[in-house]
Amino acid sequence: MKDVIEIRWHGRGGQGAKTAALLLAESALEEGKYIQGFPEYGPERMGAPMRSFTRISEAPITLHSNVRNPDAVVVLDSTLLDTIDVADGLPEEGVVLINTSQSPQEMRQKLNLKKRKVFTVDASSISLEILGRNLPNTPMLGALIKATDLLSIDTIISAIKHKFEKKFSSRILEGNIQAIRRAYEEAKGE
Repeated sequence: MKDVIEIRWHGRGGQGAKTAALLLAESALEEGKYIQGFPEYGPERMGAPMRSFTRISEAPITLHSNVRNPDAVVVLDSTLLDTIDVADGLPEEGVVLINTSQSPQEMRQKLNLKKRKVFTVDASSISLEILGRNLPNTPMLGALIKATDLLSIDTIISAIKHKFEKKFSSRILEGNIQAIRRAYEEAKGE
């Protein structure tokens, strides 16, 4: 594992990018790693573009700034691709994961990405079908694990159970777990 793995999340207010960044960090904590998970706040409102960040390391993290050169970028809303350079700062060996029904090849061409790994999953459809709401954040966690092997899928599910069991009904908890597993299975990459 690289010294510090950095993930940048792009979404819109209300889609759960902040929650996903924090859930990923808390999941890594369960594996004994050092973590940071935080949003970039500005004049966000429901539907406005926003970013969140996650850092994971085997050693204490002394960096305290936004993620400028992420190892992975997660895009919860593909409409952001028309206005934001989501690959900004992403190295050639980086990973881009996009919530879309389009293929990785179509996204690679749209974003003019050469060497970076591109993964796609239709997290919105998964969340609508399973949860009854367009809340793509938890399915994107499953897809991110598939795209990066950063943590185990069981660690993510364990963290979700721990975080959600006292807050939400068992139906919502099980729905989120099902959405994570399904996105993990359906994520495609090249």
